[in-house]
Amino acid sequence: MINIGIIGATAYTSLELIKILLRHPEVKITYLGVRRTDRPKISDIFPSLKSMLDLPCETVEQKEVPDTLDLAFITLPPTISMQYVPLFTKQGIKVIDLSADYRFRDKSLYEKWYKAQHTDDKGIETAVYGLPELFRNEIKKTNLVGNPGCYTTSTILALAPLLAKGLICSDDIIVDAKSGVSGRGREPREDTHYCECNENIEAYSIGGHRHSPEIEHILSLKTGQKISIQFVPHLIPMNRGILCTIYAKPKHKLRETTIILSDEEVRNLYKEFYSNEPFIRLKEGSEIPKTKDVIYTNFCDIATKVTDNRIIILSAIDNLIKGASGQAVQNMNIMCGFDEKTGLL
Repeated sequence: MINIGIIGATAYTSLELIKILLRHPEVKITYLGVRRTDRPKISDIFPSLKSMLDLPCETVEQKEVPDTLDLAFITLPPTISMQYVPLFTKQGIKVIDLSADYRFRDKSLYEKWYKAQHTDDKGIETAVYGLPELFRNEIKKTNLVGNPGCYTTSTILALAPLLAKGLICSDDIIVDAKSGVSGRGREPREDTHYCECNENIEAYSIGGHRHSPEIEHILSLKTGQKISIQFVPHLIPMNRGILCTIYAKPKHKLRETTIILSDEEVRNLYKEFYSNEPFIRLKEGSEIPKTKDVIYTNFCDIATKVTDNRIIILSAIDNLIKGASGQAVQNMNIMCGFDEKTGLL
């Protein structure tokens, strides 16, 4: 049994973490940290936790953290998280950070997109990107994981098999992504008010979304290719879920005739690539991923379709589970030597 802390306990992702961890047989939540000065019970903030977890929230001090923890989940916003992570890692406490502060190996790339100086040089250099399907061996050995974002998870998992085999053009990838409103976080914003987002679908951050460089950076690191994508996210009027539709151009092998991959060949490639992955589900035939099939689960559903000039890949996840808290628990299981599926199936 290990002791768990959650720093930033009032976030949507923290609520999902708590629900998962309460059914995990190997852990005990012993500390909930917040930046506010009052000490509400977590069940006062989230009434659904009444009689399940009534632990009071503690004000996190930037000089002192509890030394009784074995692992801490940090769910603070980007640029804030890095102020707290070193306090835990210096005490030998394992950390899984759900912000973007430890997702980039390139410090200058982080600073360009997040408009802030990164203050934890050692952390950003040693952190492992927490996508188990691609970085499992590294996650086993690390004490600091940068948990991926939701759009990045669904996009990277959809593209990795084809890019790894060099079968698509790395500079001609279009990603059309749609997310439920919870992906914008719990802080109130005008564009997430009910009257603004209900009965409405709109694109945002076109050509400038922060997940674009994260996707390109990680796929480039993993495949050794320079990856360039056109990423357009959309906000849709539902609570949770992400659906990505990705258009990739195949690399045609020019001989006497042009050889084009078949649907079956592409599906078999994905089956082989993800053959031992417990949370990847590959659709067969005419089946397509749906957000209703993945919400409240840690699964990523993927389907592929070959057309005359494109390979279309569709992927669906729950942005709060596989796109955040469930994946964080999956990483915890790997870091601590538990069965990877514990608490998630």
